[in-house]
Amino acid sequence: MSLVPRSDKLLFWGCFIALITTAFGFILRVFLMDGWAKEFNFSATQKGELLGVGLWPFAISIVIFSLIIDRIGYKTAMFFGFACHMISLVMTVSAKSYEELYWANFVVALGNGTVEAYINPVVATQFKHDKSRWLNILHAGWPGGLVLAGLLALSLPVDMAWQTKMWLLAIPAVLYVVILAFQSFPVNERVAAGGLYRDMLKEVGAAGTFIIVWLMAVELVRSTTSNPDPMMVGSVIAAGSAIAMFAYTRSLGRPLFLLLLLIMVPLATTELGVDSWVSDLMKPILGANGPYVLLYTSALMMILRFCAGPILHKLSPIGVLAGCSLLAALGLVALSHASNTPLIFGAATLYAVGKSFFWPTMLGVVTEQCPKGGALALNATGGVGMLGVGVIGAMLLGFMQDTTLDSTVKAKDAAVHEKVMVEKTGLLGSYKAVDEEKLKTATAEEQKVIADAKAGVQQDTLQKVALFPIAMLAVYLGLLLYYRGRGGYRPVDVATAH
Repeated sequence: MSLVPRSDKLLFWGCFIALITTAFGFILRVFLMDGWAKEFNFSATQKGELLGVGLWPFAISIVIFSLIIDRIGYKTAMFFGFACHMISLVMTVSAKSYEELYWANFVVALGNGTVEAYINPVVATQFKHDKSRWLNILHAGWPGGLVLAGLLALSLPVDMAWQTKMWLLAIPAVLYVVILAFQSFPVNERVAAGGLYRDMLKEVGAAGTFIIVWLMAVELVRSTTSNPDPMMVGSVIAAGSAIAMFAYTRSLGRPLFLLLLLIMVPLATTELGVDSWVSDLMKPILGANGPYVLLYTSALMMILRFCAGPILHKLSPIGVLAGCSLLAALGLVALSHASNTPLIFGAATLYAVGKSFFWPTMLGVVTEQCPKGGALALNATGGVGMLGVGVIGAMLLGFMQDTTLDSTVKAKDAAVHEKVMVEKTGLLGSYKAVDEEKLKTATAEEQKVIADAKAGVQQDTLQKVALFPIAMLAVYLGLLLYYRGRGGYRPVDVATAH
């Protein structure tokens, strides 16, 4: 980066710190989740919903801004994202209920989506001849932020009010807005090459529109209405949007782009879904030290992303994704069987290496292979990833735990099951979960039944999640064969793309 002009360096590092801010918001909420659950009495599935709403609205802002960002400018998007971060911070520290926390998380996710709506195309344009490498370096800001915020939070007194700890988010937020407010942003690569707006929409097409809108509509309907069938309503809204897109573009979407879009759902669940839950899932063995697993894997990820260049050039982006899928699957299976601290951190090392290159390398593949898609194709990919893990992934991990715990407790002690389990409903259907208020009044023996059951259920969940990277591995191996048949993987020049 020594040959990059000073102004471009400031622009890059401003974008880097903006991404750090999104990580601050994520990990602070993860660390505070147990305290919130006890204070506001919600289940594991509801914890998953709260973690999910901190992710899926990301797609609303990233997609909307991607459609208009070339016209309104990157700086306008930057100021909007900053406003969302600060508003959500005020909403969080003043929350008095689960519902208020829910909407505070909704707003911070809008801000995070806006951040990625401008930082990804800015860096892809700045370094258009080495996109995958520089997107990996940019996205080292995510794990870097997780480590920095996590260590800051853990260094604060245990009895400090959680509202005070949340104010840590303001530190990187103020820093990035001060840096970026005085920078000049580049013109997007697609726009500079004279690409048509309709051509950008054609890359996404009717099928891509259906996927994106369905995921957003399902969660919006579920969150804001009492409609009993949000999936059906979401399907109707998505179908109408897809028809309108086809009428305008006469395109179903580029097949390769659609495949990459769909892969983002299991990819994001493997990375962010597990990150949301891993501290909680490791508590049966590590106790209060559970968060250190997330900090450790994040530190490894940060280091590896800075070193991505030689690995990507040696193996190709698709080869890296295939290898990472295998390592992530093996790491998750190993974590599910680890029985002591050394084994947990050994398995976590394997998992961390596997997940390190997933997100930025996928973005690199999209912008290298679908350059005519511009900011929309690039950011819709990240948007679908966040939607997938936010709407389905994080909640699915919580649902797996609740349903397995329900059957485990019922088999061990029907009387305890009857006393402490309560029926709840969610997007994935009806289920029974532990009522924290009832658990407080249970005897020591009854509480032990629940604690023992939870210990086995939580680690078993990781083995089930390993199915996601296994499915991804199959797809990436297929893509490797596809590119081998075409003479090898090569980035597509936007000026000659057709």
